[in-house]
Amino acid sequence: METELLCLSRSEILGLLSLPDCVQAMEEAFRAHAEGRALAPALMHTEADGGEFHVKGGGLRLDRTWFALKANGGFFGNQARHGLPNILGLILLFDGSNGRPLAVLDSADITALRTGATTALAARYLARADAATATICGCGRQGTIQLKGLLEARPSLRKVYAWDRVPEAAAAFAAGAWGVDVVPVRHLAGAVADSDVVVTCTPAKGAFLAKELVRPGTFIAAVGADSPDKQELEPALVASAKLVVDVLEQCASVGELHHALAAGLMTAGDVHGELGEIVAGRKPGRTGDQEIIVFDTTGSALQDTAAALAVYRKALARGVGQRWLPGA
Repeated sequence: METELLCLSRSEILGLLSLPDCVQAMEEAFRAHAEGRALAPALMHTEADGGEFHVKGGGLRLDRTWFALKANGGFFGNQARHGLPNILGLILLFDGSNGRPLAVLDSADITALRTGATTALAARYLARADAATATICGCGRQGTIQLKGLLEARPSLRKVYAWDRVPEAAAAFAAGAWGVDVVPVRHLAGAVADSDVVVTCTPAKGAFLAKELVRPGTFIAAVGADSPDKQELEPALVASAKLVVDVLEQCASVGELHHALAAGLMTAGDVHGELGEIVAGRKPGRTGDQEIIVFDTTGSALQDTAAALAVYRKALARGVGQRWLPGA
């Protein structure tokens, strides 16, 4: 029936959305954005007691127009205090041509997978093809997905350093079955100095990655800063690197770019470009082996729409999910 909603649980979503599928969906979303085939993404951020809420909305003009609205709560003490995931939420998928709600989806795995897939996509265009060593800063669930994405995007990687402010987390991360050498480290400086790729995926509210630590040719994916008070990179590093962003306006408000702008070290005009412009061939990606490239990714509703749509299409094809008729 046209008024039915498809409801998909977390376990159902995990069976429908693979990381490679998500990378493909992200490429399609960023290309559409660069080509003017997107509904402008919007972000609302609200501080709460012990956490925060993000509400993101946006859409894509693909075979038809699709729109998604995501509401996520980020409460980073949840796991320790309540045995709950640190990030919880829902995505609503709509037909963007008439406003009809199509699906309600648990957002946790969609958010995690589309974030890791976006870093993988960026690494394909911005990391050196011969990158051999990486550092993952933040060894939680997102760190796991980030590394999986990197290993697909850059199979040349042979060694990975795992760093976390909780050393036990880095040790547990390194003990996983990765197929490459993963080494837990307590000191970040030596690991970064030996790395071709660095991923920061923490909830940090103060910079810990400095310009002096990074060697020429490094690709840095700055994942954690998605609200005004979050920060992982020193502004001097952001301003001195070739900076690529996911969505310029959003990064200027809540990303690492936000802090570099506030410090007066650069302007929005100094940004090399958005990832979509590089994917679409409108701007070059890496042009030299000595370039330090920072990818500032705050996560947008364009990514949520693309990932939710991929899940929705597979669910319909496989007959997965519960159908709900509102008012019935």
